[in-house]
Amino acid sequence: MRDVALHLSDTLDHILASIPLFKPEFALITAFLLSIGATLFTDRLWKQSSFFIAIIGYIFSFVSLLPQLHQPASAFFGMLLIDNFSVFARGIILFALFISTIFIQQHFKGKIFQKNLGDVYTVLLTAGLGLNLLTITTNWLLAFIAIETVSISSYILVGYFSEHKKQSEAAMKYVLFGSVCAAVMLYGLSLLYGFTGNLDFVSLAHLQGLTAAPQVMTSIALLFVFTGIGFKLSFVPFHAWAPDVYEGAPTPVTAFLSTVPKVGAIVLLARIIQAWASSPFYFGELTVLFLTVVAIITMLAGNLIALRQQNVKRMMAYSSIGHTGFLLMAVLVAPSGDPAILLFYLCAYVLMNLAAFAFIDALEQKTGATTLESYSGLGKKMPIVFTCFTFIGISLIGLPPTAGFVGKLLVFTSVFEGYQSSGDLPYLLLLITGALTSVISLFYYFKIPLYAFLRDGQSDQNNNMPIRLIIAIGIVLTALVFTIGIFPDFLLGLFK
Repeated sequence: MRDVALHLSDTLDHILASIPLFKPEFALITAFLLSIGATLFTDRLWKQSSFFIAIIGYIFSFVSLLPQLHQPASAFFGMLLIDNFSVFARGIILFALFISTIFIQQHFKGKIFQKNLGDVYTVLLTAGLGLNLLTITTNWLLAFIAIETVSISSYILVGYFSEHKKQSEAAMKYVLFGSVCAAVMLYGLSLLYGFTGNLDFVSLAHLQGLTAAPQVMTSIALLFVFTGIGFKLSFVPFHAWAPDVYEGAPTPVTAFLSTVPKVGAIVLLARIIQAWASSPFYFGELTVLFLTVVAIITMLAGNLIALRQQNVKRMMAYSSIGHTGFLLMAVLVAPSGDPAILLFYLCAYVLMNLAAFAFIDALEQKTGATTLESYSGLGKKMPIVFTCFTFIGISLIGLPPTAGFVGKLLVFTSVFEGYQSSGDLPYLLLLITGALTSVISLFYYFKIPLYAFLRDGQSDQNNNMPIRLIIAIGIVLTALVFTIGIFPDFLLGLFK
């Protein structure tokens, strides 16, 4: 009895000692609870109360992150790993959530909308909690819970705004596809636990259990697990939901879906690859081959299909799929190199994507333009917006002097160094595919300035666009993309 009491006391002491490391997540949980209260009560008196609670929650969470920098620690019996990688990743996520929340507030500002937007801000806070957990966990079960938290939040965001049949169909497709992927992933996790009796994917006992298990069954189980991660990253063949959902959802929600969840999923995948690459587990080498094939197919499929798109949001959906392949390439070189490269590319990707969707949303609200054809002639009437939009396209292609260029250059350099040191054919194939798809992307990104500046449009289009907050944010993000492209050492030095 005394041993039980002593064990319980040690357990409670450990939990109490772990709580301070969970402050950023507690800030989001507190904001979540306050947002629910504001939605029920104070939104009737002041409609923006839940919005400002969400914004303050992100700020407090970000401030709580700062003391964790350069203070590596483990919490809650090793289920959470706090290091610089997770601190920077959560900082990027909170920044993206901050911008996404403002996008949604501005998108519906002044519109007649029957539902309460406070619910949306509450859901975004929930998604933020799940994404934070994805970046700090080393436990399979907690990773699954985090993925499902983000997924369910995303389902709600898409379905909440459904106003016609096409949007409802996209939301239903998203839910059904996500549910099947979640079930497959959970079955894979149950097999992994049966093989190892351990769910900590970085622990020696877990890796030894996987090595001792039958290789065929272990490979099947891990492929099932990758189904859930692939759904969040929307890499081929788990990308089928993305184009319809991106097109059917409101543009600010599309901006969130195409950007923020990928940061958390990529960080989780990078941790898994790092754990396996430094161990004798045979699947480590197989994973590199598997992800190489997936990255190549994803880059090719995303960029080639984007060439045929006329709807801008659908084009950006396939562009996002193509960039997922490039993110996988960055993950593959991260274990042998420096996570600073992956963090830099994630930061550049977030800035570029959010800026692009800011301009898409502003143009859609002002002129109703949603296709490339409808952009015809608008460049002469809205030169600032389309100049910045063109610059973001240049960055997404990977041309200088932009953050996208520096990010792609760093990834290509790391892959080339890996090829020189090992001589492995997969590295060479990644280099060739990455360069080829970057050239392909030039042909559809440059359609935007082609239609805007070189085609004649409708004469009855509005001739000016007032500087609204969403456009101002897009311009600021564009300036950041340019600044980071000129002075990349600022971010690289910070991440290192």
